[in-house]
Amino acid sequence: MDLVSRALPLLGQAVIITLLLGITSFLIGSVIGLIVALGRLSPHRLPRYLAVAYVSIVRGTPLLIQVLLIYFGLPQIGIVLAPIPAAIAALSLNGGAYLSENFRAGVLSVDRGQREAAHSLSMSYPQSLRRVILPQAARIALPPVGSRFIAIMKDTSLASVITVFELTRLANMVGSATFRYIEMFVIVAVVYWLINTVLSIGQEALERRLARPY
Repeated sequence: MDLVSRALPLLGQAVIITLLLGITSFLIGSVIGLIVALGRLSPHRLPRYLAVAYVSIVRGTPLLIQVLLIYFGLPQIGIVLAPIPAAIAALSLNGGAYLSENFRAGVLSVDRGQREAAHSLSMSYPQSLRRVILPQAARIALPPVGSRFIAIMKDTSLASVITVFELTRLANMVGSATFRYIEMFVIVAVVYWLINTVLSIGQEALERRLARPY
């Protein structure tokens, strides 16, 4: 209990920063992922090739390397980011590559007849996407997208290597000060589990809601 009381004043701050990293990175990554997914589905070669190259590079390299490259590498070319923006940038770019595949699968799963029906109603491509394709694709893509959100929330722990004061950084700091690493990392693991359990419950509730017929 003395360890909990010692860490409690800082635990709330660490949780807030962890949630900030996870939620912000997921939202930005979703925008990136949707743009990349549409690029991969484009009939034009340039956006399609750029999207494929982006996904291949990001998915083929470790997230930790991406975090370090953005935080320590970009200053060499004159781009300096503070720890939190650097972590958000890395998590967003990494999450966007994986989310693009989820969104692309969702769009491809929509029956081609839906697109043809939208075209027969004189809808433009953006209109058919917004009104017909994306709402149906969202239902299909929700489970993997929700899983990716949880994965991003856990990946925020890597921000500790660039001194971001989130949960893992807190556990390491208190553990090194008290030499009680096991207890501190167990406490933080429980907090991560509680956060992701709440996210899982929210995902299931949203899936049930979207599963209802129109």
